[in-house]
Amino acid sequence: MTRDERAAQLNERLQHGLLICDGAIGTMLSAAGHSAGESLDAYNVTRPDAVRAVHRAYREAGSTLITTNTFQASSISLARHNLAARAPEFNRAGAQLAREVAGDDLFVAGDIGPTGMILAPYGDLTESEAWGSFDEQAQALAEGGVDMFIVETFTDLAEAKLAVAAAASTALPVAASLSFDPNGRTVFGVTPRQAAEGLAEAGATVVGANCGTISPAEMVEILRQFREATGLPLLAQPNAGRPQRTDSGTVFPGTPEDFAVSAPAFRELGVTLLGGCCGTTPRHIAALAARLV
Repeated sequence: MTRDERAAQLNERLQHGLLICDGAIGTMLSAAGHSAGESLDAYNVTRPDAVRAVHRAYREAGSTLITTNTFQASSISLARHNLAARAPEFNRAGAQLAREVAGDDLFVAGDIGPTGMILAPYGDLTESEAWGSFDEQAQALAEGGVDMFIVETFTDLAEAKLAVAAAASTALPVAASLSFDPNGRTVFGVTPRQAAEGLAEAGATVVGANCGTISPAEMVEILRQFREATGLPLLAQPNAGRPQRTDSGTVFPGTPEDFAVSAPAFRELGVTLLGGCCGTTPRHIAALAARLV
């Protein structure tokens, strides 16, 4: 299908259908071999075959929306690796790799994550600096051929709104999600209602939750509060169970079958973008897709 036809179909699916997103990308790339301190976003240029392999695995698992490997590809995030100047290159390459695997029959979402810094006056990052970095990333992803954006894993609503507004300036659809704790708020104290209203105000066309320190069942309750606050389509991308700290690091204990149990509840709430976050694999997405057939 042409890009215009794909855009029309995407809008219809976002409003009335279901798109199965993919799961974790960074952990799968790390499992393929990753040096401490190395930028996974740089793999779009330095190890494109590894990125393609992850995208293909999720396509084969049943994903109908492929997400770019660009979660930390803003210039501000890349500055930690002395790669800020290569942000446009990494984002365009990430979009092109996802588009290559998705072909014309699947959709591609440009992934934008938080900068990892705190906005002034509490931190050193100014709004103009954040906006400029997000805008540069969004423009490069659009040039690379994404169909929409997923602005995800934010906890500060003010920063998320800047990212959403930058992505929305491309005129492509924007899904945006915050990460919540078991108390029903983000670490910055944002409630689902505040998130729904603020993200919509910034230009998001889909809102919801991903990641966080909650289980899929707990995220259902978060999404229920989103539904009470907005008529917009919803997004849900939970982790593979509530994260647990062990001597060897953080683990996500949920099996694919455990992860998929909440799928019908999400659909009943009107979730139209449903996938996974930390700890999820193609097996989790395949189990999710099977529950929704």
